[in-house]
Amino acid sequence: MDFNARMSHQFRSQSNGNNGNRGKQQPNDSDAFMRLPDREIVGCISEIVGNPGDIGVSFSLEDLHKPNPQQIQKVFEWLAELLMNTTRETVEPAMRAAAEDVCGEHMEVVPADTRNLMGFYVSLRRLLIECGITDFSFSDLLKPTYDRLVKIFSYIINFVRFRESQTATIDENFNKVETTKSRIETYYIENQDMDTRLDEMKRERKSMEVLAKEKTKRNEELKARLLELKKGQERIAERLEKVKSEKGRLTGQLEAKTERCLGIRQESEKLKPYVLQSSAALQQNLNELSDNLARDRSHIDGLEKRSRALQTSSDTFGVVSNDVSSCTKVLEEVSNELQKEDEENLKAAKHRDALSERGNNVREVERHEAMLQRQLKRWLERTDGVRNTSKEKADGAKTKMEELRSIHKRLTEERGEKGREMERRRVRIEQTEKKMADLKENIENEIHAAHDEYLKMDSHIKLYITEMEQSM
Repeated sequence: MDFNARMSHQFRSQSNGNNGNRGKQQPNDSDAFMRLPDREIVGCISEIVGNPGDIGVSFSLEDLHKPNPQQIQKVFEWLAELLMNTTRETVEPAMRAAAEDVCGEHMEVVPADTRNLMGFYVSLRRLLIECGITDFSFSDLLKPTYDRLVKIFSYIINFVRFRESQTATIDENFNKVETTKSRIETYYIENQDMDTRLDEMKRERKSMEVLAKEKTKRNEELKARLLELKKGQERIAERLEKVKSEKGRLTGQLEAKTERCLGIRQESEKLKPYVLQSSAALQQNLNELSDNLARDRSHIDGLEKRSRALQTSSDTFGVVSNDVSSCTKVLEEVSNELQKEDEENLKAAKHRDALSERGNNVREVERHEAMLQRQLKRWLERTDGVRNTSKEKADGAKTKMEELRSIHKRLTEERGEKGREMERRRVRIEQTEKKMADLKENIENEIHAAHDEYLKMDSHIKLYITEMEQSM
């Protein structure tokens, strides 16, 4: 498509028209400024449409002068698809959803073609407002006219030309927006991952806190039990020392009594011959020996009872020693458990540090996301500012163009007046030049005549001087 500037014949003055026509055309000066020739419009649209087989239509001068609504709708649809990527098919899901929300089960009240055309009309109207057409209506689709189509197509073609001239800026801003969107999506995904990891770490932290509480409780219980066992061990050790000392004392007494018993037996053996000598003495000795024997037996029975008690105490001490050894093993296990608990506490501290670091990372990501949001907001504000500035510049350019057109008209009139004045001056100058040529010719003739007279006078003077010299 030819996107060159409009040809200069668009700016030709309409000075040949009468004043009445000027008065009628004054309200449409801006449209006339933007209006393109019919052949240029048809050529541009044909080149935009390309192969007629692509959309099933072709466009000619006759189609522009005698527009067909179906054909014009297809052309508008193709232009909207080219500039906004919008067709009836793209608006169909949204319109169908809107019809379901509004009509419910009675969707057939509004036909699908009608609601799709209405949705397409809204998108097309938004496009034409950006192009400068603020009075686009539904009748331009259903009952198009030649004047309206020329105006609308002219504005669209000028908009496309302006867009082509600003392609680099548009692509640059679009790439920046896409880059910002991709970065926002990346940071959003990373934020989601961080949130998931944070939730997992929080759950792990809660479970670890529960385990830590259970371990702490168990540790306290084991410490209390260990203290009780230590106290019991001390009591048992004291009792064991007492029993050992008592056992030593009783063993010494038993040995002493045994020695005494053996001594008595030896003495009885020695006294045995003497007993046979006197019955009364023997009876007395027997009674004494019986008494001694009874005492010795009772004493031996007491010693045996003490020995059995000592044996029982020794067995008890063995059981107690076994309990003490088992308590020692339990203490070792408790110490191992305490060591493991300390290691787990160290791991928990490391996990808490890692969790705090992850929390800092999450806060950093949130801060970065907020910064990106602020940057996006600033870019959007800048974009709005640039759009408003461009709109203001366009309005200023339109106002300036109106002023330039009025200045051009005034300059054209002044130029015509000055041309007529210059023509009159040229005639006067030609007449003056002619007079000056005549005067110049007369002056030259007079100069030649004066020169001839001067030569004659010079020759007469020379002759007179010669004659005077000769006479002298």
